[in-house]
Amino acid sequence: MTLKLKAFAWTAAVLFLAACSQGPSFVTVKDGQFIRNGKPYTYIGTNFWYGPILASEGRGGDMSRLQEELDALKSMGVENLRVLVGAQGESGVFSRVEPTLETAPGVYNDTLLVGLDRFLAELGKRDMQAVLFLNNSWEWSGGYGQYMEWATGEKALIPLIDGYWPFMQQMRKFQTSPESQELFYNHIRAIVGRTNSVTGKPYRDDPAIFSWQIGNEPRCFSDDPQVRDGFIGWLTESARLIKELDPNHMVSTGNEGLMGCEGDPELVERVCAIPGVDYMTIHIWPYNWGWVKAESLREDLDTAMENTLKYIDMHQELSQKYGLPVVAEEFGFPRDGFSSSMDTPTTVRDSYYALVFSQVGSTLQGVNFWGWSGFAVPVHEQWETGDPYTGDPAQEAQGLNGVYITDTTVDIITNAINNLQ
Repeated sequence: MTLKLKAFAWTAAVLFLAACSQGPSFVTVKDGQFIRNGKPYTYIGTNFWYGPILASEGRGGDMSRLQEELDALKSMGVENLRVLVGAQGESGVFSRVEPTLETAPGVYNDTLLVGLDRFLAELGKRDMQAVLFLNNSWEWSGGYGQYMEWATGEKALIPLIDGYWPFMQQMRKFQTSPESQELFYNHIRAIVGRTNSVTGKPYRDDPAIFSWQIGNEPRCFSDDPQVRDGFIGWLTESARLIKELDPNHMVSTGNEGLMGCEGDPELVERVCAIPGVDYMTIHIWPYNWGWVKAESLREDLDTAMENTLKYIDMHQELSQKYGLPVVAEEFGFPRDGFSSSMDTPTTVRDSYYALVFSQVGSTLQGVNFWGWSGFAVPVHEQWETGDPYTGDPAQEAQGLNGVYITDTTVDIITNAINNLQ
């Protein structure tokens, strides 16, 4: 049966299955292992940051595409999706995803909030789950920079215009800005304490949520002890607040590991030791981190693989000290020749993905590849308003790291999931 036909079959069966079962259960951690339905649990998932936008009835909404994407993922065995709750700030800002959810402090686009509700309802029908991240250290969804702009009036820099180094210098200020952090805590209260308008179920009671995540790649961007203390402080308060509002779901930080902690193992340990954090997250980006070069992806693959295994092993060893499962919740690799064209093969990426997938069940408890582009057909290399959403956010070349339904990577993913069972 082709993937398309399998997805269609899921569409026909999903409501019946939902009616006849209790659906997914809450995932917990015991002795460093995910537990679901009383049994050890591992998974291969994806990043699907734009899911709630597709589920909305407003600008960017496309429920038929969302259902097609979810059915295709389900048919592959991909049931864990890492998702952006929503962006902060104005729409129309270069390299920011849109439409945005929180348009001013505490002011929400109700259409997108209902989109989030609808998205979770669709996951529940399919026995799928979402990791929901609430903040972002990078510019593409507002995050740090937008909360600081609202709190202090200082205009947030845009890396593709102002440069990444000035941007990171500015973002370190978030760690010591109580006013900016309080705006984020209010966001936590609004989202985690929400009741789904579609199902009538409080979010805290919804098994379609795998975990709450404080942010996407939260970094302190500094070696200053005061800044680092502030970084640990707001992560700690965020975890405490989420657990207070929702004791049923797990919490993770969204940190990249060593690369997200200025290369300091001691800071990684401090992140692991935060009360209420249930598992360790790591991200792995061979090109971004200089392990491979654009002009020699194939030649540099062995180096990337060696460094990847070392990175995973180092974090797995550290996680055992704190009894935490390890999830590589972001990893990506460019298309052959560093091309963004969806017609370009993904042979080098496929080999890299296969290596990371092989670690699930041993050094890793789960993975989420970056990211799912599915049935999208990009219009521009740099995303523009009205273009279809792909796994590559607005600041990235559309197609470079995303996985389309037509990519051979889909077979690599499906085979790896089948080998888990």
